Amino acid sequence: MSIAQGIRAAAVHGAALLAAALVTSPAAAHHSFSAEFDNERPVLLTGKVTDMRWSNPHAWIYLAVEGPDGSVVNWSLEMGGANGLIRRGWRREDLPAGTVLKVEGWQARNGSPTANISTVTLEDGRTLFAGTSNPAVPQR
Repeated sequence: MSIAQGIRAAAVHGAALLAAALVTSPAAAHHSFSAEFDNERPVLLTGKVTDMRWSNPHAWIYLAVEGPDGSVVNWSLEMGGANGLIRRGWRREDLPAGTVLKVEGWQARNGSPTANISTVTLEDGRTLFAGTSNPAVPQR
């Protein structure tokens, strides 16, 4: 093997390793819907936004939901990533603290007040798709 062939082979091998690392890194950090959420436990919640976290791979809404007895439960609501939400029409200014929302989704398997949500309906009637990772729901 000539020196040029050896350098070329090493460069190809290095590029393949780099590509493999870049492709597998995000997948390793991500989870499947069914690992954390239960498709058989749908939730429909109405409450007030306490916080909105614009992040990737998932954005989160924190919602104070008042129960029939007057007690308040703070829910953590997982959505798709911030980039995908913006492409679906979301804007940062849509959800200031105190905004009343109606959300639909699925509760966490562990029974905690955590859900993966599919839609958010704002007080003005607009409905936004939340980028759920539930494979049973068509992506919009």
